[in-house]
Amino acid sequence: MRRQAKVSRVAAGLHRLDLGGVNAYLIEDGRELALIDTGFPGQTGAILSAVEGLGRRPTDLRHIVLTHAHPDHVGSAAALVTATGARTYMHRLDVPIAEGRIENRPLEPAPDPLMRGLFVLLSLSKPDVDPVRIDAPVGDGDVLPIAGGLSVVHAPGHCAGQVALHWRSRGVLFVADACANLLGLRHPLGYEDRTQGLASLRRLAELDFATACFGHGRPLVANADERFRHRWRNGIPTSTKVTS
Repeated sequence: MRRQAKVSRVAAGLHRLDLGGVNAYLIEDGRELALIDTGFPGQTGAILSAVEGLGRRPTDLRHIVLTHAHPDHVGSAAALVTATGARTYMHRLDVPIAEGRIENRPLEPAPDPLMRGLFVLLSLSKPDVDPVRIDAPVGDGDVLPIAGGLSVVHAPGHCAGQVALHWRSRGVLFVADACANLLGLRHPLGYEDRTQGLASLRRLAELDFATACFGHGRPLVANADERFRHRWRNGIPTSTKVTS
């Protein structure tokens, strides 16, 4: 029996797949579907069930964009490529990790008690991730041929090869793990380079978007860019206080 994802509509043609502590997102683009991230290993059935729940076939999934190479984002990518034949995209700095040629770089926990606790819990789990071939290495400023254009915004810090995706025509920002929305906007679980991560958050806060979709936590569906500017642009506190 296939696992089930909790699927919710974020906006017309955009659906959140809650895969249990981490999100993936399905974009409907005419006859094609695109998937942003793939969850942990073992989520292939849940994702394909979500595809079928939209009245689509697995082969309608033509694009898989991987925001970075951590196991909770690329875990089911290889199996999904086998099942669908989808084309894969990832920032070139994380491609060697996804393809199994090098290991993930170490993380330090974020300066936030909640996220630090989650970091410790997740650190106890080291799932085996099947390598996935990346068809299209991408970089900052590239525009992916998906849904009228997804602009790649390199957002290092949590991970050197992390990207956010700006769907300009629809006012949506896919944040990946640049930050989380768990009881308010928070730091990610951890950083490879905290200075880079804070700079990335300030850069994202300069963009225009009504909706923000996170790797962890519920999307913000109104005035998301204003929330980002309030939280991240004008200096980033390192205390435990957060803005909800």
